[in-house]
Amino acid sequence: MQAIHQPMQGKQQAKQHSAPTPGPNRRKRPNLRAMLQNKEMQAALGSGVMMLIAWGISPYFATLSVILYIAAYAIGGWTKAKEGVETLVKERDLDVNLLMIAASLGAATIGYWNEGAMLIFIFALSGALESYATERSHKDISSLLALKPETALRIEDGQMHIVAIEDLKPGDLLLVKPGELIPADGVVYRGSSFINQSSITGESMPVDKSAGDEVYAGTVNGEGALYVEVTKSAEGSLFGKIIKLVEEAQAEVPDSQRFMERFEGIYARIVVGVTLVVIVGTPILLGWTWNEAFYKAMVFLVVASPCALVSSIMPVMLSAMSSSARRGILFKGGAHMENIAQTKVVAFDKTGTLTMGTPQVTDILTVSTVTREQLLSAVASIENLSMHPLARAIVEQANKENLPIQEAEHVQSITGHGIEGIVNGEVWRIGRQNGMVGMQTREGERSVAEWEKICTQLEQEGKTISAVTINGEFAGLIAMRDLIRPQAAVAVQKLESMGVKVAMLTGDRARTASVIARETGVSLVYADLLPEDKVRQVQALREQYGHVLMVGDGVNDAPALAAATVGMGMGLSGSGTAIEVADAVLMNDNIEEIAWVIGQARRAQRTVKYNMGFAITVILALIAGNFLQDVALPLGVVGHEGSTILVILNGLRLLR
Repeated sequence: MQAIHQPMQGKQQAKQHSAPTPGPNRRKRPNLRAMLQNKEMQAALGSGVMMLIAWGISPYFATLSVILYIAAYAIGGWTKAKEGVETLVKERDLDVNLLMIAASLGAATIGYWNEGAMLIFIFALSGALESYATERSHKDISSLLALKPETALRIEDGQMHIVAIEDLKPGDLLLVKPGELIPADGVVYRGSSFINQSSITGESMPVDKSAGDEVYAGTVNGEGALYVEVTKSAEGSLFGKIIKLVEEAQAEVPDSQRFMERFEGIYARIVVGVTLVVIVGTPILLGWTWNEAFYKAMVFLVVASPCALVSSIMPVMLSAMSSSARRGILFKGGAHMENIAQTKVVAFDKTGTLTMGTPQVTDILTVSTVTREQLLSAVASIENLSMHPLARAIVEQANKENLPIQEAEHVQSITGHGIEGIVNGEVWRIGRQNGMVGMQTREGERSVAEWEKICTQLEQEGKTISAVTINGEFAGLIAMRDLIRPQAAVAVQKLESMGVKVAMLTGDRARTASVIARETGVSLVYADLLPEDKVRQVQALREQYGHVLMVGDGVNDAPALAAATVGMGMGLSGSGTAIEVADAVLMNDNIEEIAWVIGQARRAQRTVKYNMGFAITVILALIAGNFLQDVALPLGVVGHEGSTILVILNGLRLLR
């Protein structure tokens, strides 16, 4: 690869675009304007207008009214008729669309033009409402892709050019500036920095990267500029997998909907068979006139069609998935929305899931000649200009304690030893404790063995330790630990209040896990787990309690996510593998939303049951009324198609 000449020409800057994180305050109600822009809705309303005009002028202009009725039939029924014919020709099956078109044409043949047009209008209206729910769900899910970076800064012939992520290919050289997302998987060509890659590897602390080291798309660059050679295209990166997930979400249907689609074909054939028996058999067996038999057959064809039943499920699930997407929870399909409603246990990974991967100062230990405040103030003064997370944690702690942060002199990084500077005329150095603990300890102080024992104890608690020296003598230790997510305790409390048990599965030591569990309120703790151990534990939880929702972020969580009833990956901090394996993705990493989505799934499940019960009741009542009493065709149309619209509107309530 050719050399890069400095300074480079061009001052373009790559911009990492991101949409506002979906959240609970960004709630939307069904939009009337958006609904009216739906083409099926426009056709349905146009059909209704034609029907009303034809009905109004029919006493005066009979021929013109028939022409308008035909126009109403064509405008409102064309789409459904086309779908019905395609099903009949391609799949050799009947569906509800063909039944409705046949019923409306049958009504017209015996002079009930207005009733047939009304049937077409209401049927088209119900279909438009369902289409709106589908379109709204797809739009809400796809909008989450705005969270991904859109451009990268590619270097060509010594110049920088802003290019789309999709245009990157293996071999391209990119400049990644401090604080930016790594736009593609690659290898560091030049430069050094620390990278927050907890989303990929599960490591809670940033990792130093230099020439030859591998970096991953979706990870965050630290304070150094990096030149990265691309090794994978956008499709193979984290966000490429998110796009694939969205496509799956838009194509997948719940198991109950699949059953209903199979049932629809069988039921439609039964309805057609009974209709033919009524037309042919009742004049012979019961002495009905042909007109009477045909009329009752048309009424039966209308009221027995499973429109309301068919519409009882998908609008509900699409609405629930759409509202979930706006709150940052993306489902691969309605089947997973159904399953999550049955959740009995939520199992969390620890690092990057219950914790942020952001360190905070937990312990400061000093020798007797140095006070705690003196050490923290001096170290914060040296670290003040650094953007390293460990440095920021120390500075933040000093600010919390209102300690003075001075201007340090001669601050420099010492390879392999940390960073040093002069504060108040004294040389302070902070870095890893290895090789530093016990340096020139004085009499009366802790021995080297005692300090090493303290370090071992702190490490067993999952803490990262930095040692501090002053003028070459050991001064003390600063220990830091991952920051627990602010929502963690509230999320656990909400789940417990819903009757859902909460477990934590982690590879950390039991002592560290118990500390996190105690602070978050988790009741079931399983520590020292390898990835295969997590799988076995998830299976054990399923056997003991029932449906398990597993929440994780790393590659090592992928097997457990797959083994759970529903696997949920962390969208912002999660690895591409976890997102690909997961059935749902928490795009904003707000684990407090998990309780909400379980509640939303339960509401969707109840709504489906109410819809199906209502639809079956209406169908049976209208069928009985048709044969036991004289149910007029208009009443049958309004009763049956009205029930269809009601169940769809009931499902659309979940959009709120």
